[in-house]
Amino acid sequence: MVQLSRFPRYRLGHFPTPLEPMHRLTAQLRERYSQVPNLWIKRDDCTGLATGGNKTRKLEFLLGAALAEDADLLITQGATQSNHARQTAAAAALCGLDCKLLLERRQVRDEEYEHSGNVLLDGILGAEITERFPAGTDMAAAMERVAEQARAQGKRPYVIPGGGSNPTGALGYVGCAQELDAAEVPVDWIVHGTGSAGTQAGLLAGLHAMGSGARVLGVSVRQPEQHQIGAVHALGARTAELLGCRDTLPREAVHVDDRWVGGGYGVPTESMVDAVRLLARTEGILLDPVYAGKGFAGLLGGIAEGRFGAGEHVVFLHTGGSAALFGYRETFS
Repeated sequence: MVQLSRFPRYRLGHFPTPLEPMHRLTAQLRERYSQVPNLWIKRDDCTGLATGGNKTRKLEFLLGAALAEDADLLITQGATQSNHARQTAAAAALCGLDCKLLLERRQVRDEEYEHSGNVLLDGILGAEITERFPAGTDMAAAMERVAEQARAQGKRPYVIPGGGSNPTGALGYVGCAQELDAAEVPVDWIVHGTGSAGTQAGLLAGLHAMGSGARVLGVSVRQPEQHQIGAVHALGARTAELLGCRDTLPREAVHVDDRWVGGGYGVPTESMVDAVRLLARTEGILLDPVYAGKGFAGLLGGIAEGRFGAGEHVVFLHTGGSAALFGYRETFS
């Protein structure tokens, strides 16, 4: 039995999120392919925190820990159009905390990318963007420097890693695993875009702790397959240990597909654009161009290859982030 109630938590989101069938998409794909599973979507874009997204689950436990330490300032980092930064800013506002964001220019695009979408929302939510850092910066060290400056000014900072991806944050996706384990259908596969590893690690730790047979496929949006497998497994094992699991999470439980990254993190691909348009025009659901768009492209590619059985129930985990679409207007115009 997984007991999340023993961990500090601050309620931020609307849970459980909906689990919806994708009828029109499934019907259209069955006109193309002979082996199409039963397709569902887990709407973690509907968590409710400043347009929602997967980081809300992680932030409930991270904010719980921060408030338990009497913090008055949140510090975190992410790419320019970071969904995590936007949700952290919203969580800080809701809890009455100050928030400093460090943004890394992992790619250089146009003025819309630099100032619209999530970046616009960061400012509206009251967060301070301390600096724009060049790609490849040691962002953990940069956050610690900002934290030291804050301490010298009498502040009590709580530093959140990029993506909220540590064992405390990953507890949020242990909760999601519990929701899926109790779903109306027997879930065979969960597919999603994987980046900082916390979402996939939390899902795997939760499923492992419950003895579930559901498998998780992370479609990498940044790192090569073996690197991502190592990162997910290491964090998943630490999260399972935090839960009190007696046996170690097996490395072979970690499935990653890195073929949909394209030119790199946040760099548009034709398959991503096609995936975003397909889901929008069949189910009326908007994906984001960095995580969910490439994750959904990986799901479609797996269906085309016959990776999933025709009778299986496959859940696409929508991690949110459609606000970032406004930074990619030229890509979709």
